[in-house]
Amino acid sequence: MGGASGPSAAPLLGKTEGDGVTIDGRTRLAGVIGWPVDHSRSPMLHNHWCRVHQVNGAYVPLPVKPGQLEMALKGLAAAGFRGVNVTIPHKEEAFRLCDELTETARRAGAANTLRFVEGRVIGDCTDGTGFCDNLLAHGVRLEGRALILGAGGAARAVAAALQDRGCEVFISNRTASRAEALVQALGGGIVLDWTDWPNRLGEMNLLVNATSLGMGGRDDTAWSSLLQKGQEGLSVTDIVYTPRQTPLLKAAQERGFRTVDGLGMLICQARAGFQEWFGVLPEADEASFDLLAQDLARHGLS
Repeated sequence: MGGASGPSAAPLLGKTEGDGVTIDGRTRLAGVIGWPVDHSRSPMLHNHWCRVHQVNGAYVPLPVKPGQLEMALKGLAAAGFRGVNVTIPHKEEAFRLCDELTETARRAGAANTLRFVEGRVIGDCTDGTGFCDNLLAHGVRLEGRALILGAGGAARAVAAALQDRGCEVFISNRTASRAEALVQALGGGIVLDWTDWPNRLGEMNLLVNATSLGMGGRDDTAWSSLLQKGQEGLSVTDIVYTPRQTPLLKAAQERGFRTVDGLGMLICQARAGFQEWFGVLPEADEASFDLLAQDLARHGLS
């Protein structure tokens, strides 16, 4: 956990003015890279934690087009940023661009939390831990069989975390070759054809949507019919949190299944990055949850 030297190694506590933190020459900087990135509530969450803990820090959204990630990382590191989160569609490319990776990131094959240390990019993956912590907080037992829809960066992290906790993992993706590559990288798991997974749902304890289906509420998938063969005791969760109640979760609730939205995952996975960049480990507390939930409600995304 290398630290910076010189002027950037300023005391944590900064001057506050009203509800904000003064931005000055000693402000610690971090942000979130994505394309698009306007859906992200990470800036609201991290800046809330900066205020709560009186950290002289700022966290900003950074829209970076595909193909420009390497240039962006070099520029941000040179500009004095402590690090960034990486979201869709950059997680797997971020993994390849890191100079050093944590074991968790290697296991997941993706990196969503980056630190800049003396010109080097150090990558970690907090998605899997955040995902599991959120489920446990909602009373979901991590056992039995888990079916994951998708094979991108978030799916890799979730699959690895569930495997590490003893679950038998099944992967289904529209492009079967990506699901097969994921199972090979994980060293275990079972691939289900995208058209066949609904027929196997009755065998599952947990269904995870790790695709972008449902983001922004735009989704014409016939989820209700796809869930027909789910059995009592099935838990359904979605990593998408805009809106909180995605079409999948609505359909699952109508069928009486336990559902968990993605907002808690966002909060839980963010804690480790905040500690790395700003020096404080925040709580995934009710105030943080309410802040984001109220914002989503104001924008009609609850």
